[in-house]
Amino acid sequence: LLPWRSVIDNILLQAEIRNMPRAAARERAEQLLDMAGLKGFENKYPWQLSGGMQQRVAILRALLHDPPVLLMDEPFGALDAMTREKMNLELQRIWMAAGKTVLLITHSIPEAIFLSDRVFVMSERPGRFAAVYDIDLPRPRPLDVMGTEQFAAYARTLRAHFFAQGNLDAH
Repeated sequence: LLPWRSVIDNILLQAEIRNMPRAAARERAEQLLDMAGLKGFENKYPWQLSGGMQQRVAILRALLHDPPVLLMDEPFGALDAMTREKMNLELQRIWMAAGKTVLLITHSIPEAIFLSDRVFVMSERPGRFAAVYDIDLPRPRPLDVMGTEQFAAYARTLRAHFFAQGNLDAH
């Protein structure tokens, strides 16, 4: 986010870059702010928001032009563990409300399982899809799903894949 721009102006940056009509973009931005629980923060600046709120604004900026696919590369990697879990819940909620395909890149096995319907595991160089795992957990997923045997089984399977490929040291 650009620190000298308000929340609404950070979201509308996408419209400026894409030469979208300002009035329509502003209306869409206001709808997105409401959907993400950020209504009332339009005129705040990034430094006045929590890390999780800043991440939601960044997601909304990406959603402004209504893309068919949202690419997220380690979006919560810099957040502390508790904020990261809250943001996983928020992303799930936003994803369900927006109905978009999200391609999420993460190094966190629990995050991949919690947020995904399908996990693609990449190989080392050269990068290619080494395995695909379907995640059959009901939605919406509460955080306590991470304590279930089914979740643990998915995590064991993914970890076993990494150990078998020599990507993790078992010691």
